[in-house]
Amino acid sequence: MKTPICDFVSEYSKSGTLRMHMPGHKGKNLLGIEHLDITEIKGADSLYEADGIIAESEKNASALFGCKTFYSAEGSSLGIRAMLYLTSLYSKEANRDKIIWAGRNAHKTFINTVALLDLDIEWLSSENGSYLSYTVCADKLEEKLKMAERLPTAIYLTSPDYLGNTADIKALSAICKKYGVLLLVDNAHGAYLHFLKEPKHPIELGADMCCDSAHKTLPVLTGGAYLHISNALPHFFENNAKMALALFGSTSPSYLILQSLDKANQYLSDSYKTRLCSTAKEIESLKIELIKKGYNLVGNEELKITFETKKYGYTGIEFAEILRLNGIECEFCDPDYTVLMLTPENGKEEITRIKEVLLSIEKKTVISSLPPKIHLPKKAMSIREATLSPNETIDAKNSLGRVLAFSNAACPPAVPIVVSGEIIDENAIKCFEYYGIEKCCVVKS
Repeated sequence: MKTPICDFVSEYSKSGTLRMHMPGHKGKNLLGIEHLDITEIKGADSLYEADGIIAESEKNASALFGCKTFYSAEGSSLGIRAMLYLTSLYSKEANRDKIIWAGRNAHKTFINTVALLDLDIEWLSSENGSYLSYTVCADKLEEKLKMAERLPTAIYLTSPDYLGNTADIKALSAICKKYGVLLLVDNAHGAYLHFLKEPKHPIELGADMCCDSAHKTLPVLTGGAYLHISNALPHFFENNAKMALALFGSTSPSYLILQSLDKANQYLSDSYKTRLCSTAKEIESLKIELIKKGYNLVGNEELKITFETKKYGYTGIEFAEILRLNGIECEFCDPDYTVLMLTPENGKEEITRIKEVLLSIEKKTVISSLPPKIHLPKKAMSIREATLSPNETIDAKNSLGRVLAFSNAACPPAVPIVVSGEIIDENAIKCFEYYGIEKCCVVKS
C-alpha cells in the first residue's frame, strides 16, 4: 500500500526549497523532526478539502476498514463532534427530533458538543453501577424504544469503555435498524478491533458511525484518529463529513500526525494482523495465569488488563504505585481499578517483564470497602444553558444543591460523575470525595 503523504513530505524535505511559508522553524531542527513538519503548500493537499495526497491516503484507510474513513489530527474528540453534528443535520434533513439516547459513561467531549449543538439528551439506564461502565442491554433498549413517545434520532454508546468492557454492538444495531434509529459508537479504545482474527469493529458489527483514536491502540502519533461512516448510510453523511470535521477542527492540522496515519495504512495492511493475533493470545495466557495467582480481572477487551485491585488487597492507586516502582506505568487507576493497555508494539520481552512483576506482588487481605453507588442527579436546566451560564469554581465539599456548569473531569478517564445542568446532591459529594475531586464549576446563584 502506497504512502502518498509520507512520500510527498520526504521529497520536499530533501529538495532544498527555501521555506518562505509556515511553520516558523523553517525545517531547522530543534527536536529533529522539523524537516517533516509542513503546512498546506502546493501539492500537500488540504485535510478538509482533500482531493490529492490526503484524499488518496484516506481512500487507502477506507479500503482497510471497509467503510468511508476520514482522518482527524485532533483525536477522537473531533470525531465525536463531527458525528453529533452530522446527526443533528440529519435530524433536520429527515424531519426528526434532535434527541439522542446515550450511555452515561460518555466522554466529556460528548457533553461539551451537546452544549454547542443544543441537543436533547436522555441517559440510558445501566446494568451495573460504575460510572465508567454502563452496559446497555439490547432487550431493554427495544422495550424502551417500543414505549417511547418520541423516537431518538440516534443511540450513542462508548465501547470499549475505560475498564475494557465492550457492548453487544451487533444485537444493539439490529434493534436500532428495526426502529430506524442511528447507532453511534465512541470506539476510541478499539481501532485495533477490525484486525482481530474475528473482527469486532463497530462498523462491521452494524454501527452507523464511529470514531477511533488510532493513537491509543495503533502505532500512530498522539492525536491521530479516524471518523468512520458505514457504507450502508445515505450519501448525505459522507458528503457532509468533511464539513462536519472542518466546523470543529483546526485549520492547521499537523502534517506529522497525517504522515503517521498515512504510514500506518502500510503497516496495517502488511504484518499487523498476524502480530496482533499473536499478542492477543499472549495477553489471554497472561490473564489466565493472573487469575490463578488470585487476581480478579474485569472486562473482555483483548488488549486491556483491568485489575479489580481491592480483591487482591490494594486500592487501585496503591497497586499502580507498586507497578510504577517496578518501572511500569499504567494507563489509569482509581480507588478500585488499575488498567494496563498493551499493543503488539510492547513485544514478548515487555509482556514477560510485566508478567514477572505482577506474579511477584503478594496478595493481601481483601479490602471490603465499596465505592458510593452512582445514580442520576436531578436536572435543573439543559446542558447548553448550564454550560453557557456565568459560573464560579468552588470547593466540591461545599457544592450541595448547586447546579454543575462545566465538567472538570480529568483525562483519563474524562467521564463526568455529574453532568452540566444537574443538581449536586449528597451522593454526588460522596462520589467527589471518593474519587478525589476537590473543585467543581457551578452556575452562579
